[in-house]
Amino acid sequence: MEYQNPQPVVPNRPAASPAPGPGRTVISETAVAKVAGIAARAVPGVYSLGSGPSRALGAIRDAVGSSDHAAGVHAEVGETQVAVDITLVASYGTPLHALANSVRAAVYRAVEELVGLQVIEVNVEITDVYVPPPVKTAAPAASEREALL
Repeated sequence: MEYQNPQPVVPNRPAASPAPGPGRTVISETAVAKVAGIAARAVPGVYSLGSGPSRALGAIRDAVGSSDHAAGVHAEVGETQVAVDITLVASYGTPLHALANSVRAAVYRAVEELVGLQVIEVNVEITDVYVPPPVKTAAPAASEREALL
């Protein structure tokens, strides 16, 4: 999935210019981890991010109406480069190496485009595979049972 700018291009408006004066921009590891987490979750075949305990904490967080987009993601940010570690659970039936490559590509693209730092590596650890519970068939209704007798 490619990032598309939702803002329309207005030809009469001047292009964005560099910062007007001296200063320093600091992008936190949390901000980078959130961008990477959102990108990873958008990849088909990713069931959830994080290990067992962090997913349990995430379920509690979801129950109270909060969310942590950086769960299962760790970023190390330098002045111009970043490294990202992602822990995830795959959906059953998804080829795992292909999933890891898709997640890696999505994270590279999102972090470089949205954060503006060079990504030097994205490590993907798949800790589990989610297998959906079997679908329970409904018991026959009483009238159907009587018809069989």
